[in-house]
Amino acid sequence: MEYKVLVTLLVPEIEEKYEIYLPINKYVGDICYKLSKIINDLSKVYPIKNNGILFNADTGVSYDPRTLLRNTDIKNGTELIYI
Repeated sequence: MEYKVLVTLLVPEIEEKYEIYLPINKYVGDICYKLSKIINDLSKVYPIKNNGILFNADTGVSYDPRTLLRNTDIKNGTELIYI
């Protein structure tokens, strides 16, 4: 899985936590939209968002939607918060 990273995704709005692989060659904004759809499918209560934001749970840094995931500090084991 050299083109993906395994992260822990915290979703405070529905108090859920997921372990998920994210593709490193995609933009953060595209990943956020896909995450919104996946979380909606899994939870059946989470609304699909066009403008979700990813935060690093340890540092509080938010990620620019126009940045490729590989150009961020997100690595295997990173905890992210999705809002």
